Amino acid sequence: MSQMAASTTTGSITLVPGIRVGQAQRRTDGWLTGVTVVLPPPGTIGSVDVRGGGPGTHETDALDPTTMVSTVDAVALTGGSAYGLAAAGGVQRWCEENGRGFAVPGGVVPIVPAAAIFDLGRGGDFAARPDAAMGYEATLDAASSTEGADVVRGNVGAGTGAAIGSGTFKGGLGTASVRLGGENAHIVVGALAVVNAAGVPWQPGAQPPAVGEGLNTTLAVVATNATLTVAEAKRTATAAHAGMARALIPVHTLADGDTIFVLSTCAETLLPHPLAPFASLIELQSAAAEAVRLAILDGVSRATAVETPAGMLRPFPQTTQGSI
Repeated sequence: MSQMAASTTTGSITLVPGIRVGQAQRRTDGWLTGVTVVLPPPGTIGSVDVRGGGPGTHETDALDPTTMVSTVDAVALTGGSAYGLAAAGGVQRWCEENGRGFAVPGGVVPIVPAAAIFDLGRGGDFAARPDAAMGYEATLDAASSTEGADVVRGNVGAGTGAAIGSGTFKGGLGTASVRLGGENAHIVVGALAVVNAAGVPWQPGAQPPAVGEGLNTTLAVVATNATLTVAEAKRTATAAHAGMARALIPVHTLADGDTIFVLSTCAETLLPHPLAPFASLIELQSAAAEAVRLAILDGVSRATAVETPAGMLRPFPQTTQGSI
């Protein structure tokens, strides 16, 4: 059956046409944190699924399929825990200046959901955390990027202060994409992940690491050019968490704020299978999970050692990373 032909993996969320990524970070004078902004084309719809027990989020309720607004103007991923959610204000400012948002009398209200990782104090200064200015800087970086430009990975953006293994090893930002097979080969599913997990990369026979003092979260944005409803985007976000579970052990703990956003640019039609109407959507959701898994492993493998007044974070040992 040609429509269920094998999918192929490629390199970046920005291979989804129209998706741009921008980043801002600080790494000196007590800072080790940053912001990553995913900027989709106007009219993109979105949803979210939060699985961690300790999330730090903004505007996620607006992405429920039963709410009034279906479109998303940008997604902000940030360090700084709940304090860092202030970065979303800078993203909104850029969107308002550029006429992006839900139209209301007198102007627009940008819909900018956001989620944060806990990296407070990892640079040495607990008060050094993202704000609206850093969010604006990251959005400018996204807006000025060339469509299709690759994403810088590792110790950048929201991955700047990320750590894994409850703060034992350096985490980072990664990305990947998967193209569907057969008659849906025009459909691309990309993922970007910020890996700040309580867990470490999973491998056969691995045991969960001991619980440490670090507070944690893995964040991901999945994007596709396939046309989805908000409800289908919500179900895709749910399915994509399987990729997080395949990449990390443990996952979705009380100490994690694991969150996955899904964006659909609605540029292409997902062709249904003639004998199984939902098969193509299931294939897309499976691709979303695989893209998330690959993006997480990419983020861990791209992370580099960092030494600050708060201590040393070394890369996760390559010899034990299994499929990384």
